[in-house]
Amino acid sequence: MQNVIAINAAARQGILAAQATSDEMLLESIADGGRTAMHILYSRHNTRVYRFVLRIVRDTTMAEDLVSQVFLDVWRTAAQFEGRSQVSTWLLSIARFKALTALRQRRHEDIDQEDVLEIADEADTPEASLDRSTTSAILRACVAKLSPAHREIINLVYYHEKSVEEAGAIIGIPQSTVKTRMFYARKQLAELLKGAGIDSLAA
Repeated sequence: MQNVIAINAAARQGILAAQATSDEMLLESIADGGRTAMHILYSRHNTRVYRFVLRIVRDTTMAEDLVSQVFLDVWRTAAQFEGRSQVSTWLLSIARFKALTALRQRRHEDIDQEDVLEIADEADTPEASLDRSTTSAILRACVAKLSPAHREIINLVYYHEKSVEEAGAIIGIPQSTVKTRMFYARKQLAELLKGAGIDSLAA
């Protein structure tokens, strides 16, 4: 019995140690065939990658499929990571490429840019929840009206909290271009929000 407890404790320690490992170290382990490292990297980043892809493709089934493809690529190509950017930036670069490729393949389909769904926070009162839901829905609808290039910048910088440098690395454009797109995207978004009657977010 004590042996079982000792083994469980050792396994738990190993898992905790792995969870404290940096993304870069996890990739090194994945490159050597480390399945535990792959599971930890996946659990650490899959939600963020899924949300990022979903904002591009606007299809939950396709987004789930693309996330699987992204992490399959990571498993196969971990050794090629050169450390010139954060691992999260590298993951989003792969995800962006796959999402845009998937969109090109189904371009003949009509993608509904206005399809906005908002799940209410159960901790809110119904009134507060409705207000939050309405505001969020209007914001998303306004973001959806931006050009694809401007929408992408807003998505990366605000929703994924990427720096100008990281956004440029993901999209493959100079930092100066990122800043220019950010300026015009924010300006256009402010006008759309004012038109929708939300001056507080347009400021």
